[in-house]
Amino acid sequence: MNITLIGMAGAGKSTIGRVLAKRLGYTFIDVDHLITENTGMSLQALIDKEGDSALIRFEEEAILRLEQMNGCIISPGGSVVYSEKAMGHLKEISKIIFLDAPFRSIVRRLPNARKRGIVGLRDRSLKELFEERMVLYRKYADFSIKLKGRENIQEIAERVVELYFKENT
Repeated sequence: MNITLIGMAGAGKSTIGRVLAKRLGYTFIDVDHLITENTGMSLQALIDKEGDSALIRFEEEAILRLEQMNGCIISPGGSVVYSEKAMGHLKEISKIIFLDAPFRSIVRRLPNARKRGIVGLRDRSLKELFEERMVLYRKYADFSIKLKGRENIQEIAERVVELYFKENT
């Protein structure tokens, strides 16, 4: 089985995912990296050139190509929850863990949010996106880990392992 980490940009999906993959001997898959490899553009350049819907489409396509895999930590972008197809596929191939970081922590970790390739920031504030997405993250999550914003990465990874293996034993 696989583990997918969802949450806002800045929640720590990639950082925690890498630590978790190393801890479990799993493969780490960064979906944002797959998109930049496939398009040859940064996420922000893709949004600037083709719009938010293009990034959502590329993310969905990258996720739907993830098949026949086991022992992976998947870190999609924060906007993955805008695609029911992508989330349905992730549900089929993995346990989904929502890294529930507080808004103040997200703001602190994203000083240049408008240059980060975040879907929706053209039309809405980061706070509005945060509130909108919280509902979706909770909807799709098998588990949630409430973060305070200054936890030790190793401790968070250990909490993920406990949740995952408790459920799968």
